[in-house]
Amino acid sequence: MTDDVTDEESTSTPLSTPADGVPAIIETPQALAEMAERFAAGTGPVAADAERASGFRYGQDTYLAQFKRKGAGIALVDTAAVSDLSILNEAFGDAEWVFHAASQDLPGMRDLGLTPASIFDTELAARLLGWPKVGLAAVVERELGFTLAKEHSAQDWSTRPLPDSWLTYAALDVEVLLELRDGLHAHLVDAGKIAWAREEFEAVRTAPPPPPRVDPWRRTSGSAQVRDQRGLAIVKSLWEAREQDAQHRDISPGRVLRDAAIVAAAQAKPRSVDELVKIREWQSKGTKRRAAFWYPAIEAAMALPESQLPAKRGPRGDGPPQPRMWKDKRPDAAARLALAREAIAADSERLEIPAENLLQPDALRRCCWEYRSGGEDWIREFLRGRGARAWQIELIAPLLADAFEEAEAQIEAESEATEDESTEPS
Repeated sequence: MTDDVTDEESTSTPLSTPADGVPAIIETPQALAEMAERFAAGTGPVAADAERASGFRYGQDTYLAQFKRKGAGIALVDTAAVSDLSILNEAFGDAEWVFHAASQDLPGMRDLGLTPASIFDTELAARLLGWPKVGLAAVVERELGFTLAKEHSAQDWSTRPLPDSWLTYAALDVEVLLELRDGLHAHLVDAGKIAWAREEFEAVRTAPPPPPRVDPWRRTSGSAQVRDQRGLAIVKSLWEAREQDAQHRDISPGRVLRDAAIVAAAQAKPRSVDELVKIREWQSKGTKRRAAFWYPAIEAAMALPESQLPAKRGPRGDGPPQPRMWKDKRPDAAARLALAREAIAADSERLEIPAENLLQPDALRRCCWEYRSGGEDWIREFLRGRGARAWQIELIAPLLADAFEEAEAQIEAESEATEDESTEPS
């Protein structure tokens, strides 16, 4: 879990260890069953968190899951040793699960067989309250006056055995989460935003997994510098070889072969392993040692017939072009977008909610581009189809309707002015 905190000196109280200490890690089905009994006897919401090995292992698997409930204490579960946690669903029942940044942890929880009945997201709550810093450490410090240890947030959590200091860090992530939830809930009620928050939490809980990316190899950092199709073929071939090797070895792709090495090879187009290792980005000890392993991917790309080379540009999505192009292509849409952004920015300031939480920027752009007529009714239906929540639609649809009407009047006035200029005698 990542944290953001201020660099200013703090008068907050350091939170260095859980009040009841760090429990023994759960590593067996029997210990998990005992935990389930203890949590079933507990009361109220369940605090939940997960630790991954991003940047170290392939994928986003959870390696440690942390829970806390009133009357049950803290539990730390080694999910590398016990990977089926579905027994906890019955133990937790219909209790609310409290996360910080639930969208990061829920996919991994589902992989472990866990399905929360409802959630409360303290990060999202802080966003809806307009707090400028929403990392766990910053929110805890602001609300509860504690500073959290944060030095282990980017560790390799697949390490075994886990060091005691890491386990302390993991336990602290759920130590005050329930108290934090209660404080944020009260703030949301006072601000009249609790109903909005519940809609947002449920949308996060029920969100489907993202669709597979089209041509994911094109996301290789620096690949935009590769201008020719043969070079792009090398990027694609090396990327695919790297994915296969990284998955087989369970190592993060960036640790198997750096993006910079892939792009450099695509630009140089080496004709042999000897030429490959002369490239600056291939001269580090680890990369050079495996150059012969990677070279067949380059050879395969170099041997592709012209007809099989990847296009210079990937398939265009179904969205509108970049807004900078709108003024020439669709001045009406450009006017709508400019006025709509102004209206949403004003409402964002009034409500103390980030503009992107009022309406997703992509939904706003698409709405402005695709609108032809229909007024507020069309806008409501369009936003509903883009996944906007009911509270967002109620707030934003009238604003957009007014902005679109003003944009239409603006375009008409400009058109009339142009016509008058053209008919004036010379």
